[in-house]
Amino acid sequence: MSVDPTTGRTSIITAADFDLSDYDFWARPMAEREHAFRLLRELPRPVFYEEPEFFLGPAGPGYHALVRHADIVAASRLPEVFCSGDGGATNIADMPAELAEYFGSMINMDDPRHARLRRIVSRSFTPRMIKQFEDDVRRAATEIVDDLLAAGPGGDFVSQVAARLPLKIICDMMGIPERDHQFVLDRSNIILGGFDPDFGDIDGLADRLLAAGMELQQLVQALAAHRTERPTSDLISSLVNANIDGEALTPAELGSFFILLVVAGNETTRNAISRGMRLLTEHPAERARWLTDIAGHTPKAIEEIVRLAAPVNFMRRKLTRDHEMNGTFYRAGDKVVLFYWSANRDEAVFTDPHRFDITRDPNPHVGFGGPGPHFCLGAHLARREIGVMFDELLRRVPHLEVGEPEPLLSSFINGVKHMEVTRL
Repeated sequence: MSVDPTTGRTSIITAADFDLSDYDFWARPMAEREHAFRLLRELPRPVFYEEPEFFLGPAGPGYHALVRHADIVAASRLPEVFCSGDGGATNIADMPAELAEYFGSMINMDDPRHARLRRIVSRSFTPRMIKQFEDDVRRAATEIVDDLLAAGPGGDFVSQVAARLPLKIICDMMGIPERDHQFVLDRSNIILGGFDPDFGDIDGLADRLLAAGMELQQLVQALAAHRTERPTSDLISSLVNANIDGEALTPAELGSFFILLVVAGNETTRNAISRGMRLLTEHPAERARWLTDIAGHTPKAIEEIVRLAAPVNFMRRKLTRDHEMNGTFYRAGDKVVLFYWSANRDEAVFTDPHRFDITRDPNPHVGFGGPGPHFCLGAHLARREIGVMFDELLRRVPHLEVGEPEPLLSSFINGVKHMEVTRL
């Protein structure tokens, strides 16, 4: 074991030199974390970790870290064994039931409640519905690049480009007035701010989370009440007036779904766009290849960006019964954490996994979650936004470069807070 004299951190030589539950691990440089997860994938079975302290209660019993693609895919296909609703999927520690549903909606549910809610929502949140907004996506991307060119180098790519597109499209789809867009962004940043000090002290995190969630709920419920009487063509009107086989969303369910949509849809897509731009800066040959046939390369390039960006690092599951999977035995009540970021770099599945290859095929990444009922409902929209944004950037600012990303200090979101535009 050795210690870096500059940072005071233990150098990562073996899997015993780091702890995924330690917040300090997630502050390490990306290259060190990549090395750490490679060491974990090489072990014969998943490592068991003690849980970190949780601001809403004492530490829990610990968890098995699933880091291989095969384990994550297998667990995702067995939701009746690896459940999401017992304590929630978006946090390693168990959350009170009311908070888990408040902030996660369908993500933190199991069937039959999950199936019911997804059935109602999916009838409105369809590719056909999203297609109605395709012209809006293009117009928004065009305006964003106009503003980027007018501002010149030196600005922040995240706030000027990556954050603007998904925020505008989701808010417009839902029917949120433009005056409230920044309000929505600020609250979503609080909810997914992790333990980053830029978003406040850890001691006040519980109060900030509850306040942000309540404010977003109040915003959408007030709008929903108006749309019930005066429906329009937006998504809120469709949801509040949906009646699928006699079922409709309750006000609380609508509010929770809105939080899921604006937080998950906004944060994850903006981080994919941010990290995608950094990948193009670091790999000029792949940028040059993309430029030879922008429309032709875009579909596979999107998947490769999502694979390497893996905007959501993990989801958690809990065993409903004893189960053996890929040679490892788990007991009922055990927790497992599905590290998608690691699975997307699994050498057993991806040739030269750390290489950025816009023509990679096949590309069975789990950047939108593993297969099964919890696969991302908004994947189609996310792909559309990423594709249009890069199409616009490559055609109009083909030499755009960005600096080193300033990462969000979070174990859950692979986020980027700021990234300077260094060249236009």
